[in-house]
Amino acid sequence: MDYGSQEARTRAASAADDNGGDERARLAAKAYRTVRVEIDDAIRNNWLELWYQPKIDLRNLQFVGAEALARIRHPELGVLLPRSFLPAISEANLARLTEHAVLTAMRNWSTFDQAGFNLHLAINVPIGVLLQAPIAQLIDENRPAAAHWPGLIIEVKHDQFVHELDNGQKIAAQLRPHGVTISIDNFSGGYGSFAHLRTLEFAELKLDLGLVRNCASNSTNAIICHTAIDFAHRFHLAVVAEGMESSADMQALRRMGCDFGQGVLVAPPLPVDGFLDLLRQRVVKPAAPAASDMALGPRLSINRVA
Repeated sequence: MDYGSQEARTRAASAADDNGGDERARLAAKAYRTVRVEIDDAIRNNWLELWYQPKIDLRNLQFVGAEALARIRHPELGVLLPRSFLPAISEANLARLTEHAVLTAMRNWSTFDQAGFNLHLAINVPIGVLLQAPIAQLIDENRPAAAHWPGLIIEVKHDQFVHELDNGQKIAAQLRPHGVTISIDNFSGGYGSFAHLRTLEFAELKLDLGLVRNCASNSTNAIICHTAIDFAHRFHLAVVAEGMESSADMQALRRMGCDFGQGVLVAPPLPVDGFLDLLRQRVVKPAAPAASDMALGPRLSINRVA
């Protein structure tokens, strides 16, 4: 799931004030103020959906998984992004949203698997909810019956995990036997970030889109990306580049040895039907993978990246 922020709303309102006659800025600020949908209503009316953005293996340009992103399909307002329902969400409703997302992701995995695509799916969970929600119980009671289900990836923002380091480590260790691995999201390589990596209980590091963007031409971004990739690999951790927008950046990341990537260069987030269409159109399904390969997810060839 992706999350909006109070900062985003403030920026929109400021844009309206600063630009005076800028009608588009005023409309954007008005949308932030007026479009609000309660999660309870969305779940009760079956408006809440998970959309999926594919993740590719940068070594061979094959689909290996996808990140689930929350959307609300409102009967009057259309498809709403998280900024319309997350900035003012209560902690209780955020927990409900997370539980709904965990259950939906597992059901969607079964849908993809029945179509012939065994993908490793990820959802974004705030650390506070991760420490309180009964995720292990939900998975044990609702996990797909297929023996080759690769488990679930839970993405936690780097700064949140570090802030709750001891508790985060404990919950990560507790979830691992239930098929859940932790991905450290939004890693930006700030002061002290690399020191924490050695002690964090996680399996995947996601480079922040601010580092990934222009990493082919911005020497600072390139150095931080390369350092993070090398550092993570020393501890046998996978690295994901988030927000790939250009072929040049993707090629630079491949040369650095980055493992996986996602972004609009590959595909934007898509609803389940659209995501399945993408897989069917651009994927060539190989023979069934060996059991030893299942932990890494499927290796599904894509025809092109565009």
